[in-house]
Amino acid sequence: MRRDTIDTAEMGRPPLDPASVLNAKNTLFELLGRAGVPPGEAEELIALVEAGAVVDAHSETGKTRSAPAGADGPYEAGWHDGARAMGDELLRVAERALERAIGSAGGAAQGHHLVGRVDVERAKVAVTPLYLAFCGTSDLDPEVSDEVLTAVLGTMSVVGRVAYAGQLERFTDFHRRRLERLYARYGPGSRIAVHGRYSLLHSPTSIAVLERLIAAPEALREEWERAELPPAWLEGLTVAWRASEASPV
Repeated sequence: MRRDTIDTAEMGRPPLDPASVLNAKNTLFELLGRAGVPPGEAEELIALVEAGAVVDAHSETGKTRSAPAGADGPYEAGWHDGARAMGDELLRVAERALERAIGSAGGAAQGHHLVGRVDVERAKVAVTPLYLAFCGTSDLDPEVSDEVLTAVLGTMSVVGRVAYAGQLERFTDFHRRRLERLYARYGPGSRIAVHGRYSLLHSPTSIAVLERLIAAPEALREEWERAELPPAWLEGLTVAWRASEASPV
């Protein structure tokens, strides 16, 4: 009889073991290499996923920290101490995985590092769905988008880049109404043409640039000038952002 699932209870233990996990990592490393991802950036991505998996595990253990019903005082206290110790160790494991991903030994991650391809791709993956919640299309040249995101990410430390997806989500949630007005007046569905000083509003990168204009304006302008991007784009975005503050659509 054909069986399409693995009965782990019948096996007597979970199917994952160190050799199998290493095999999966090496396979992913090879596949990323074939796709053109440099070894260092592939290692960074895998380590970030590992750190995230441990953080998820820590979150799950936190949901089951109550001692069994009917446990007496000493048993309950020991249960909580053990759960806390396990949670603390999981966080330490996650921190070590994150350190491997960003190379933060000796505080190096706080300095300025060149923006890599994986940094840009992570930013694209983060910002695109946020933008598409306001606009149905993106009109800006993909190559230009890479240049813009490189300038944006150049304002951050390596640690900041790792956490940027969450930062963009918080920014978008906080300013949602204002962003709705902004893209309705200046985005792809408006009467504003894609060419000109409002060009960035036709691109997902506009959310990332706006976040940096508010959080680190001077650093952004420095990176913008270094990348030789059109100053009018920043000017147009600034004007449109101010106009959207409380104006009706």
